[in-house]
Amino acid sequence: MATRVLMIKADGSVLVHSDGGSYKPLNWMSPPCTLREGVTEDGTVEWTVTSRGTSKGPDDTLRILLEEVHHDSSHDLGLDPGLQKDGVEKHLQALLAEHPATLSPGLTLVRREFPTAIGPVDLMCRDAEGLSVAVEIKRRGEIDGVEQLTRYLELLNREPLLTAKGPVRGIFAAQEIKPQARVLATDRGIACAVVDYDALRGIDDSEHRLF
Repeated sequence: MATRVLMIKADGSVLVHSDGGSYKPLNWMSPPCTLREGVTEDGTVEWTVTSRGTSKGPDDTLRILLEEVHHDSSHDLGLDPGLQKDGVEKHLQALLAEHPATLSPGLTLVRREFPTAIGPVDLMCRDAEGLSVAVEIKRRGEIDGVEQLTRYLELLNREPLLTAKGPVRGIFAAQEIKPQARVLATDRGIACAVVDYDALRGIDDSEHRLF
């Protein structure tokens, strides 16, 4: 038993949240599913959430025991107007494409969405010495982003035109970079740049804060 936040949404989904783990629930049941309320043999309130089995798998059941209810409320969220995110990756990419030198002094843009066999690199740049620099941009920098840039660099370093003056190096840019991602990037020779989005788009009059 523990204090949890239980969410039952209009679409039928049921989510069990703790006071940690960010936005991810501890457990959940996606629609279509049904919720039945009952009691156990010892009188504890029990919710039984059952999914509808498909050809890909049988029914699944989530049992939730309620020993005490601290708060119970219901809210109609109305029509969903949609969500507009400020500071998404494409915005960061556009801003950094206009100001590549904020990532590293002397850096200039060669091309946005530079193609490779496994997908485009966000920015392909050239440094003050004429060396090619691949930049991968994320809102939140995690290990998978470093792995992605590593794969790009492996392919780019096979291109004679890009490596004529030396190997292609990488910069991993994000608004926040997780410690594990930074360690992995450093181990692979990839530079990290933490981007201050507000400063970059001119809301803050101070200098761009890139570390």
